[in-house]
Amino acid sequence: MKITFALAAAGACLIGFFPMVAEAADARAGRQKITTCQACHGLDGLSKNPEAPNLAGQIQGYLVKALTEYKSGARQNETMNIVAKDLSEQDMADIAAYYSSIQVDVLPP
Repeated sequence: MKITFALAAAGACLIGFFPMVAEAADARAGRQKITTCQACHGLDGLSKNPEAPNLAGQIQGYLVKALTEYKSGARQNETMNIVAKDLSEQDMADIAAYYSSIQVDVLPP
């Protein structure tokens, strides 16, 4: 019973942390919308720029939350604030769906 309560509490925390992702998020549409993103984050979500993080395989809700915060100014990054300001909620959901859909294989060193 304690385990069930702990799992339910953890799930509630995650739901509160990540905003609801648009139900109609479309990874294919997101692929078409990343022309600006791919300059820093790569078409495949693997950044060649040491200043930009890899986005491939990232959690979709986290990406939407980050983009929303860049757009509002709650999260500060000179480049991302400019890029995100023109994104609609649907654009953010689609882009997040695309990058989160990329499978990442991690191999031990």
